[in-house]
Amino acid sequence: MPMPLDALETLRHVNGELRSALLRLRPEQKRCSAIRPQDLSGILAQLLRAKESLRHSPEDPEASAALANEARNYRGNLEKLKRFLPDLHLRLLAEKSRIESERARLAAAAAWAKADGH
Repeated sequence: MPMPLDALETLRHVNGELRSALLRLRPEQKRCSAIRPQDLSGILAQLLRAKESLRHSPEDPEASAALANEARNYRGNLEKLKRFLPDLHLRLLAEKSRIESERARLAAAAAWAKADGH
């Protein structure tokens, strides 16, 4: 079965998007609180697109070699993502803890102000 012409381009696009996301979401580039749910759902959407592209086995040796090369790049991006996600998880937990502490501090201040008659 011949590979649809866009499968290779789709995988190239996915790799570009994953590289871009990994750069945008690096800890030194962005505070954890600035990461939006859409950032993570965008990564998931790209992974699903790649899954579809990788289902195709081209008959043309040149196309097959190009797809194999792009698949290696994709695997490298997955390895980076695998290393990145646990760190992101820890940063999100720390941010959650910081927000909960701040919320408790504000609630205590509000209770004090109310009790004091302000």
